[in-house]
Amino acid sequence: MVVDSGSADKTVEIAREFGCRVFIEEWKGYGPQKNSAIGKCAHEWVLLLDADERLADGAREAVEKAAGTQAGAYRLKRKNYLHGRWMRHSGYWPDWQTRLINRARGSFHGAIHEKWVTPGPIEDLDACIEHHAFSDYSDMLRTLNEYSTVIAGELFASGRRANPLTPIAHGIGMFLKIYLLELGILDGTDGLVTAFTKAGGSFFKYAKLLELQRKGRE
Repeated sequence: MVVDSGSADKTVEIAREFGCRVFIEEWKGYGPQKNSAIGKCAHEWVLLLDADERLADGAREAVEKAAGTQAGAYRLKRKNYLHGRWMRHSGYWPDWQTRLINRARGSFHGAIHEKWVTPGPIEDLDACIEHHAFSDYSDMLRTLNEYSTVIAGELFASGRRANPLTPIAHGIGMFLKIYLLELGILDGTDGLVTAFTKAGGSFFKYAKLLELQRKGRE
């Protein structure tokens, strides 16, 4: 089953050719969109994949064995690719993602970096998702801008506030975390760019929060 939010390629046609049920809806954010898709599924257990994700070799067998257990959900390891190579550091591995879920036992919360909330246990599954998120550095910067805008809005709505030092502190902290603690230095130029990009995302979400605070006082 495919939920499409206005793709410009042949996703809808190809999905229908393979017998998928296709629903075309406006984009509501990652959490709400996944909840909408889950509500349309016919079975108790659901495996969720974004358009830029694939199950790695051997993952299907692990998923089929896990479905039907008493867990509330399972996390899968995600292998992230940039410029055709697997990023083994920079916070990109193992990048656990909750994607195999019992739809009767929870829901996703959050428009970005959505979280599966369930009373049942979330267990780890020895299986991988392959993620081809960014085509190039420009794509990374577009995502930085989009995500930081949405997250700043969520922070503002939740009552979080920032001061002029907050963007700087979070930006520097994120760079040091990705480049040194998460060993982004071992990923060469891609690791350096990733560290700067994630630091920029952290900086701008709080800079945009400050901007919203100023607008709220006008």
